[in-house]
Amino acid sequence: MVGLRQNAIEILQTSVFVVVKNKESPMSWKTLDDLDLDGKTVLVRVDINVPIDDDGNVTDATRIERIVPTVRDILEKGGKPVLLAHFGRPKGKVVPEMSLKPLVPALEKAFGVPVKFAEKCIGGPAKVAVSKLEAGEVLLLENTRFHTEETENDAQFAAALAALGEVYVNDAFSASHRAHASTEGVARVLDNCAGRLMEAELKALDAALSNPMRPVVAVVGGAKVSTKLELLSNLIEKVDTLVIGGGMANTFLAAQGIDVGKSLCEHEMTDTASEIATKAKETGCTIILPSDVVVAREFKAGAASETVAADACPADAMILDAGPDTVERINAAFADAATLIWNGPLGAFEIEPFDAATNATARKAAELTREGHLTSVAGGGDTVSALNKAGVADDFTYISSAGGAFLEWMEGKTLPGVAALDT
Repeated sequence: MVGLRQNAIEILQTSVFVVVKNKESPMSWKTLDDLDLDGKTVLVRVDINVPIDDDGNVTDATRIERIVPTVRDILEKGGKPVLLAHFGRPKGKVVPEMSLKPLVPALEKAFGVPVKFAEKCIGGPAKVAVSKLEAGEVLLLENTRFHTEETENDAQFAAALAALGEVYVNDAFSASHRAHASTEGVARVLDNCAGRLMEAELKALDAALSNPMRPVVAVVGGAKVSTKLELLSNLIEKVDTLVIGGGMANTFLAAQGIDVGKSLCEHEMTDTASEIATKAKETGCTIILPSDVVVAREFKAGAASETVAADACPADAMILDAGPDTVERINAAFADAATLIWNGPLGAFEIEPFDAATNATARKAAELTREGHLTSVAGGGDTVSALNKAGVADDFTYISSAGGAFLEWMEGKTLPGVAALDT
């Protein structure tokens, strides 16, 4: 089984494919290794939408750290990186609190080189800043979303951005599910490629769902079925086993006529849940739902709880986690699998003791990954938080930094910023 792990590593390191719409036939795309950057100004779309405290200090630099390989490679190849980025949702207006300028110190610390700042992302100030940029320096342009034309993917605005550089690099997979000027429009104008973070993301996703080693197991958790209909519909045609957890599982249990008490449940979605279950049988996808559950009368840390059969939830209680028997079934599915895709926790993982199922299954997945039995890819805000809480994020094959883009990719949707690179 060690060969499985080695094959996964080779796929992530050497794959030259990306499936923009989860098609069977992959499309090629360029990397930094395919372009001559020496002496050229390189526009780099990055996602540095990081949390900042009241004093302007970055409190979590993870997104900044993940673009370091791209920036350093461009510098080593003789290029001059000019960073395009958004921050917050200023809705086309200049909002001082959403300026990118406070990020300069954190960027300089991460890159280890001087980082200049331009007060505008287009026009005179931007052109002057680019013209003064010297080898070994990085330039950060002001928030692209200070212009309504950015989110409208205005052709003239994209052209104004493109006029600042000679090559375009997209290293913001997390923003590539939006057809904005800086993610899609500029790529239509300049010679382009994927940055190192984008490259790693696409290779990992391709290996996980587009061209996976089988059997494939997917874990989908979360509060509502209604928010993940397209995801579930796509996955039951792609994976061999689908684990459903969180509040979503309650809706599927209710669809079977099970009383879930006061649990979070979309009773109006039970017919849809039944349709998904029927479709899964037709496609040969096995759905794993909780067979036992952890219930409580209060939703708070340390609340009194008990484990009961899934069909024995007291009328005055809430289902807040999957039980130990369910965990054993999920871990057994992991042990039989070659590929795992994870999006969403199995229970109310933020509060003990309702994090037990998520922690136990995450640790099993991490163990199998370390031993070379499993290629594991996970993404989504709650997912990353849950895996970090379980202490296993570093043991997964790949953790996606994207939120909406990761989800839309799992749903089989076209990602405009990725599709543009294919041209």
